Amino acid sequence: MKMSKSTLPIKIGAVVALCLLFGIVYLLNPAFFGELWDVCLSGDMHRVAEYINSFGAWAMVFSFFLVLCVNAIGFPPAMIFSSANALIFGIVPGILLAWIAETVGVALSFVLLRFLFRDAAEDVISKHKSLQKIDELSGSQGFKVMLIARIIPYLPSGLLNALGAVSKMSFRDFTIAALIGKLPSTAIEAMIGHDAVTASENPYRLVFSLVLAIVMVVGFIIYERRQKKQKC
Repeated sequence: MKMSKSTLPIKIGAVVALCLLFGIVYLLNPAFFGELWDVCLSGDMHRVAEYINSFGAWAMVFSFFLVLCVNAIGFPPAMIFSSANALIFGIVPGILLAWIAETVGVALSFVLLRFLFRDAAEDVISKHKSLQKIDELSGSQGFKVMLIARIIPYLPSGLLNALGAVSKMSFRDFTIAALIGKLPSTAIEAMIGHDAVTASENPYRLVFSLVLAIVMVVGFIIYERRQKKQKC
């Protein structure tokens, strides 16, 4: 299915609107993107937390939209900010903030990516029978696969957003899978990040979180291999 002439101007308008949004932010604070980039690349959890805290009373609001945008774009890894939230606001409030923001972010990413790229994906899929089978499977079993993938810590969120958007999965199934699946994965990532820089406070929880993350990743790999064997 090729992009229709009626939708092309809308898609161009959406891209222009996003560029304008970034342009407005730049005009309001030219140093913002440079500062944020440096903080993200530093890999220093304390520095990230200090940067978010520098917004004072607006720190929680800023962090929410920051996590939302990071998940919508798919870069940098959201675990940096979920861990920082746990350091700043406490483990439970930080996890809840990151969980809600991440869910909204991936839902927004799904809408934008599907709007912009689903037509092109359908055009490619229509030319390959193997891709057509996978596409049909994504519609019938997409919720289960996406749910399991979202539960696993450290799987690239941007990749999952893109796969969901170009598939036949419905927005409802995608969003519910993200809402349910992201809670355990966000919690584990936040606790590991938090405890890694405060290991002396609760070393046993850090070990438990690491072991749990490894078990979940290994379990996902085993599940994927079994699924492939069943399809063969």
